Formats: sequence, structure tokens, C-alpha cells
Amino acid sequence: MARRYKIKKEDEKTRLDRYLSTVMPKLTRSHLQTLIKDGHISVNDMVVKTGYMLKEDDIISVIIPVEQPLDLEPVDLDLDLLYQDDDIIIVNKPQGLVVHPAETVKSPTLVHGLLSQADHLSAINGVIRPGIVHRIDKDTSGLLVVAKHDEAHRILSDMLSRHEVKRDYLALVYGHFSEQKGIITAPIGRHHGNRLKMAVVQDGRHAVTHFEVLEAYGPYTLLNVTLETGRTHQIRVHMAHIGHPVVGDPLYGPKKVIGEQGQFLHAYRLSFIHPIKKEHMAFEADMPIQFKTFLEQFR
Repeated sequence: MARRYKIKKEDEKTRLDRYLSTVMPKLTRSHLQTLIKDGHISVNDMVVKTGYMLKEDDIISVIIPVEQPLDLEPVDLDLDLLYQDDDIIIVNKPQGLVVHPAETVKSPTLVHGLLSQADHLSAINGVIRPGIVHRIDKDTSGLLVVAKHDEAHRILSDMLSRHEVKRDYLALVYGHFSEQKGIITAPIGRHHGNRLKMAVVQDGRHAVTHFEVLEAYGPYTLLNVTLETGRTHQIRVHMAHIGHPVVGDPLYGPKKVIGEQGQFLHAYRLSFIHPIKKEHMAFEADMPIQFKTFLEQFR
């Protein structure tokens, strides 16, 4: 059964996703945006974009799809939990581990491991993504914040959308830089010729990446990269776009891949205000041993 909302004059010129987040507070903004993109939310019986600006007397129809249950059994993966309280978990995800299950993922994921080491996880993102507020790629290692209940999840999601969660990465890239710092502002969307890839495209979503040179290692450079936005494959796409792809990246780098563990990209620092305690939290995780070993060759 569809939920319907008629727009009043005072709600004119409000973005569709923003309006829905106020009338449906139990759903995160990112979840609502996904529902809009998938055609489960319409305006005047027409499918529109998430940024559609509402007009008086518009009729919004919302159909929440029934997610197929997936039996997830806890799996002891001995995850590296840096912190855990009643509200959140900070986990250092190893390289090679997928964050959550999907139809194409058969092996245990981070979620399976979290179910083994946490007493409860938020349910706001459905049965296959409990607790997952944000993700990193399978072959990227590093820090993630996980929500243990829905209130913490909603607050953290809002903080992410307002860029109030600072995420820093170590990225080893090809080539050297003439400048010490830089900002890459280029929209990212699905690659027009390869649906498995993302790319800088004119009709893509706004994306901003900050980088700072840390040290040169032979033909490579180690960067500190800070995400202002969080698009799929953002660092990998942006660095390839400026001619400095991430070393070991099989999708956006040279065909001859260096290393056996995937891209040399590690989410090493995470800082934010605790969603419930309102205290400043900051965490760091050292780079994986294979990352260190590779750099040692050039010292």
C-alpha cells in the first residue's frame, strides 16, 4: 500500500529527498534517495530525480518494497574492533573482505563477522546490511563506523550527508606531483561504456577529493587523501582522472597490476562527534603489513 503526501505551500521549493526525510524520519536520507532512484517514490505518478523541487499540491507516492529476508549466520572472522559501546562500533576492515552480502557475494562478509562480535546492530538498512552506515571497497582496507541501533544510524547518516565525518586515506599512486596539495572537483557517475566502472561524467554526482603529498617512493607517491563527498570508487576514479591511478588498482590502473592484494588504499583515520554521547571521537589504524612491506623496498 502506497503512502501519499500532498505538498502545502510552505513546503514549496524543498528538495524531494529532504522533505521525505522530515515526514519519514525512520528512513535515512541515503535510503530514501535509493528508493527514489529505483522508482519506488513518484511525484504526480511520475518518476523524478532526488533533487526534484516540490511545488504546491504535488502528490508524492511512496511504496516501501518488501525486502526479501536473508538468513545471515554469524561467522567468527576475528575482526579488529578498535572501539565498541552501546551505540557504535569502530572496525578496521581487512583488505579482501566485502562489507555486506549481495546476490553475487557468497563468501562471509564484514556483516557476518560483526554479527559474531556484536550483541546487536541497527536494522534501518534492512536485513542484509545491518549496522552499515558507510562502506569501503572490498580491496580497500581501513576504518568504518557501524551503528548498533537505529537512532545512532540515523544521526550518523545525517552527519555523513553534512560532511561532518572526516575520513582520511593513505593512497599510493603512480607518478610524482609538482604541487604539495590539491583539490579534485569532478562529478562521478556510472561509466557510459562499462557498467562495472565509475567515471568522471558530465551528468554525474558532485564529488570533491582533497589530497596532500606525504612522500615519494621510487616511481610512486604516497598521499593523504580526504573525502569531502563519498561517491562509489571516488578516490580511485579521481586519481585516475588526473593521471595518477592508485597502485594495484585492477579497474582504473594499468592492465599489469602491481601486488596481489588489490589497490594500495587504506582508510587510516576517522573522526566525528559521537551520535549519542556528543563527544569528539578520533581513531587511527596502521596500514596493512603488505602495504608497509611494499614501501620498504624503496626506503
